[in-house]
Amino acid sequence: MDLATVREQFPALKEKTFLDAACVSLAPKAAVEAVQSFLDLALTCPNVSATEQHIAMDELREQARPEIARFLNAKEEEIALVESTTQGLSLAADAIPLEKGDRVLLCDLEFLQVAIPWVQKQKEPGIEIDVVPHREGKILMEDIAGRVTPKTRVVAISSVQWSSGFRIDLKALGELCRERKVWLVVDAIQQLGAVPIDVRETPVDILVCGGHKWLNAPFGCGFLYIRKEVRERLRAPLAGYLSLEPPEGGWGNYFQTPSITPVREYEFVNGARRFEAGGTANYPGAIGLAASLRMINELGPGKIAGHIHQLTGHLITGLETLGLKVVTPRESNERAGIVTFDLGLAERNLNLMEHLLAQKILVSVRYTSNVGGVRVSCHFFNAKEDIDRLLNAVEARLPKG
Repeated sequence: MDLATVREQFPALKEKTFLDAACVSLAPKAAVEAVQSFLDLALTCPNVSATEQHIAMDELREQARPEIARFLNAKEEEIALVESTTQGLSLAADAIPLEKGDRVLLCDLEFLQVAIPWVQKQKEPGIEIDVVPHREGKILMEDIAGRVTPKTRVVAISSVQWSSGFRIDLKALGELCRERKVWLVVDAIQQLGAVPIDVRETPVDILVCGGHKWLNAPFGCGFLYIRKEVRERLRAPLAGYLSLEPPEGGWGNYFQTPSITPVREYEFVNGARRFEAGGTANYPGAIGLAASLRMINELGPGKIAGHIHQLTGHLITGLETLGLKVVTPRESNERAGIVTFDLGLAERNLNLMEHLLAQKILVSVRYTSNVGGVRVSCHFFNAKEDIDRLLNAVEARLPKG
């Protein structure tokens, strides 16, 4: 499989121009087939016993972890499987030790879930939130640096902003946070799958990414990356039994041992897996995520990024030729797969979106802090012809003369 043939994995592209991965992406056949294979196991229980069936399901779920580690250039022990970006961000907010008066830095372009956990902590333990205002849809490094104070404990930010498509210099931000001894929590859901992040080269403490957008996973499963060096400073969450070190002989043997007792000292795992629910989890979601990430890893995240860069560049040039305002930065290092453009009024943007949807060209309209417009997502399964079809449909809708 390569970028020239990968469209075969997405049969929906035969009948529609799908440009909305930033909302909920299409799942490839490989992921759907992997989930179906798992459901067949659940339907028939082909293993000798239900105990063996459960253990086999756990092993299938575990296939996601090495694919995620490969994708990020991380260690497997730094990866936790979570339900969503929402869950990962909430776990991060609960794990970082904060006291009354500590300050958290956010920007005013964020998707609301980046802010919600910290807003809740304004009451208990009583933290303060500082907000960095955008400048024409960008969050500038000098503005962030100017807002960091001796009481700042956390910078929480999306690496790519969902409404404007602006991509921050994550390496520079990580270096700033490390120099100032500030935790850096990153929501990477609008970047990963479009532009790679190498956590060995980019200093991030905690990174969260759901699977249903640019990673093309079909169900609710994502991941939480926790840098090994900071893990011991985090508060561990409530745990389930799968957060324990496996007993000698495995869980199947343990459950058949007469002398076991529930009230005793427990030894928990020392990796990021400690931050998982620790019980029966979303097995289909993890299996689908593993299959989608395996495809992305085989295609090559760098090749995918190059292809998407060409598509977004072509789209921006076309929109500017039509005389439209492009909200997303033109500079290649400040964008990923999102290109947002604006017709001037929200009503006009919404009308255009409805017109495009009627032609089976899928896009969205998104705003934050008065920044946004018609949002187009250019993914690896898209081709130049998809962009041209969009541009032609937009041009036909514009006033003549």
